[in-house]
Amino acid sequence: MKKIIFGFVGQMASGKDTAGDYLEKKYNGKNFSFSDMLGNVLARYHLELNRDNYIKISEAMREYFGGDIMSKTMAEDIKKDTHSVISISNVRRPEDVKYLSDLPGFILVNIFAEPKTRYERLTHRGEKSDDNSKTYEDFLEDHKRSTEVTIAGIAKQATESIDNNGTPEELHEQLDKLVSKYK
Repeated sequence: MKKIIFGFVGQMASGKDTAGDYLEKKYNGKNFSFSDMLGNVLARYHLELNRDNYIKISEAMREYFGGDIMSKTMAEDIKKDTHSVISISNVRRPEDVKYLSDLPGFILVNIFAEPKTRYERLTHRGEKSDDNSKTYEDFLEDHKRSTEVTIAGIAKQATESIDNNGTPEELHEQLDKLVSKYK
């Protein structure tokens, strides 16, 4: 079976998880997320699901087990998965692309949106426990953190690009076109 594997790269709150969730629902696909992998560890130890803890656990795992530990794990999980449409949220490091790009059917997709739009989405969704109280200045400072600084370089490697400054329907339309293109 031929798999289509979309790896989504983009700044925080650009729509990576939203895109993955849509593909999962509409195409009976599977969405894999580095954030989910980290969140599972944090939840297991009853630690708060805030951005600081996500970054700390990510850095600790990479320091002790190698910078590529998470992408190796995800690549193995995807190889075993039987869905024909797969998405990966939160591709953000060179190590991520190294292993995932070796998967047959992998397409790197940059999702972008303006900072103000992303800030509004972040503070309204409250995905992390500290998102609702974040100021715009805090949001911009977050872009300097270790999990964010490599995103622009990875985005330049993308084969495809999605502008997510519009409505959810406009995002869905672009995703449907991508699936049609690669089916």
